Amino acid sequence: MTLTQLNYLITIAETQSMNKAAELLYVSQPSLTSAMKELEKELGITLFYRSGRGATLTADGTEFLLYAKQIYGQYENVLEKYGKNGSHKKKFGVSTQHYSFAVKAFVDMAREFDMSQYEFAIRETKTAEVIRDVSTMKSEIGVLYLCDFNRKAMEKLLKSAALKFHHLVDCQAYVYLWRGHPLAGESSISFEQLKDYPCLSFEQGDNSSFYLAEEILSTNEYPQVIRTNDRATMLNLMIGLNGYTLCSGIICEELNGNDYLAVPFLDDEENPNSTMEIGYVTRKNTLLSRMGERYIRAMKEYLGTTRL
Repeated sequence: MTLTQLNYLITIAETQSMNKAAELLYVSQPSLTSAMKELEKELGITLFYRSGRGATLTADGTEFLLYAKQIYGQYENVLEKYGKNGSHKKKFGVSTQHYSFAVKAFVDMAREFDMSQYEFAIRETKTAEVIRDVSTMKSEIGVLYLCDFNRKAMEKLLKSAALKFHHLVDCQAYVYLWRGHPLAGESSISFEQLKDYPCLSFEQGDNSSFYLAEEILSTNEYPQVIRTNDRATMLNLMIGLNGYTLCSGIICEELNGNDYLAVPFLDDEENPNSTMEIGYVTRKNTLLSRMGERYIRAMKEYLGTTRL
């Protein structure tokens, strides 16, 4: 087994075509096919179903692809740190719950690199997809949170996905709303005060559980709930319907503007506050790329200078 064969495998899986993969790799199709047959013979499995429509991974191929990505990704990270600059574009991706600070850190990181030499990706997505993206190495880093309510379930999911959670910051719950909201002038806001306004929540999928919710106090009974799947729509609903959401209180005005604010949530006996432990996840026993190290440093720098 060679690193070249692993690179061929990954490229074929991404393009789902021997022809397209050969073009991208600057090799002949017969050479590519031969390399894959040799790898299949060595492994004792069939990696691809081949047809006139292209090349599709078998079940064994899908499982092996994960190991191939991990091995080849580590090889690329070593070259990034110690090798001479190659001609191919290096990839770096982040998957995150909907945090503006995570996007801000990504912007700060990307500015330090020649983006013509890299393929960057940031994905604001569902909690389960954050875990899946990092587990399958679609993204190098994931950003999410733990709390007393979800910790046991989330840690079980992270363990089964071979991921490690790294602490960034602890936060209490804040009510996030627009500056024109009737409650915007309050020094703190209770659950009772919110009953006449719609609670905005990020959709987690049809089969999602409370443990995957991005908003703290997700098990509370809210009189009005509106679900959305992106941050821009949520901000529009805050203005249009006086909606609100419960969040960490970390706001990036540089990206979201100053039309929104976070007011401390005033808990009570029936609606106690809870600490959000925000952090990032990586695959266990992996070497971070230079971009990954810089991204984490950018998050820490931003969170260290942000008043919570």
